[in-house]
Amino acid sequence: MKTNIVISLDTRRPKLDGTFPLVLRLGHHRKTITISLGLSLKREDWDENKRLIKKSYTGAESIARINNYIQKKKAEAMEIIVKLWESGELDTLSINALKNYIIKPNDQSSFYQFTEHLIIDLKKSNRFGTANSYQQTLNSIRSFHKNRDLDLKDISYTFLSKYETDYYSKGNSANGLAVYMRTIRAIINKAIKSGVLDKEYYPFNSYKIKSVPTEKRALDLNYLERIFKLEIKSDSPIFHARNYFIASYMLYGINFKDMALLEKTDIQNGRISYRREKTQKLFDIKISPQLKIILDFYSNNSDSQYIFPIIKRKELPLIEKDIHWARKRYNKKLKMLAEECGIDKNLTSYVSRHSFATQAMLQEVPVNAISSMLGHSSLKTTQVYLKSLPSNILDDYNEKIIGG
Repeated sequence: MKTNIVISLDTRRPKLDGTFPLVLRLGHHRKTITISLGLSLKREDWDENKRLIKKSYTGAESIARINNYIQKKKAEAMEIIVKLWESGELDTLSINALKNYIIKPNDQSSFYQFTEHLIIDLKKSNRFGTANSYQQTLNSIRSFHKNRDLDLKDISYTFLSKYETDYYSKGNSANGLAVYMRTIRAIINKAIKSGVLDKEYYPFNSYKIKSVPTEKRALDLNYLERIFKLEIKSDSPIFHARNYFIASYMLYGINFKDMALLEKTDIQNGRISYRREKTQKLFDIKISPQLKIILDFYSNNSDSQYIFPIIKRKELPLIEKDIHWARKRYNKKLKMLAEECGIDKNLTSYVSRHSFATQAMLQEVPVNAISSMLGHSSLKTTQVYLKSLPSNILDDYNEKIIGG
């Protein structure tokens, strides 16, 4: 083990009163870092050979007691180091991560404070959607726990089970709970990785996140044709919703946020190019005649840099809010569109994406090609979109199998 720790007087920078901080000097991976012990001494009050405070020190009533304290802090640090070495984790940690394991500051060991720090970092990285998910989960946990202090290690199997019971008692769904639980799991994983929580406190080895299959979101072809062929005037309250739905479908099932961020300069030579905000995957799509009509309508009727009239402001947090509220309005208008078209399905902003994936599959487009068109990083994600085939397709397959 190439990690060590010693008690030392940090004489590099004296304080205004001429004293120096007493520290634990941690050595790891040929680097050193100090951990404050909360004490300051004059040079003459420290025995460098014995690593003890001398009897000349007047800052404490009992020199023996304070020497016991600093030896205890060193012993606690060494116990953590040895434990990490025995588990095989020590060599994988940076010196800063190892320091976090040792000090575990109060604001980081608190589930509330640690999550709030993550939210701040996410916003700094312009990941406002994820930050919002973390904030909603944090609010839910605060409400359940009556805002009482909650340490990261208190997120146990028992705690999660009680939270689950409380969540269901309010009439909420299993899939809604699963969203919160996956966020909690991500927070706990980040706490372990950053060294503020021991692996032994990981609760998800015992607690399993449960979800139930959702209702098939994809529309059958006849419903899609009703939306595409609907004659509608520009002053209709569902005019933009119908256009957004068709544009999304024709752009490989582009999600609402990416569609909102499309700029006029993305259109060149009969194609539209953009990067998916979530994965940064580059798309380069040929513009079909019907899509061109929609894009031309919006591009020619606005001075905005964006194609669609969704984003009104320039600052990133405000752009996120514009998209959030526009999506809500869009979903409300889609319900009106479904009623107008006689569609007895729950029409939402996700339906065009799922419908595109399902229709691609029914046209025998290879799954890996569908995955690429949707911008998924994993085929497993694509399979979630395709797992629910329409009943009439299953009937046809069954007839082929049984020879009917």
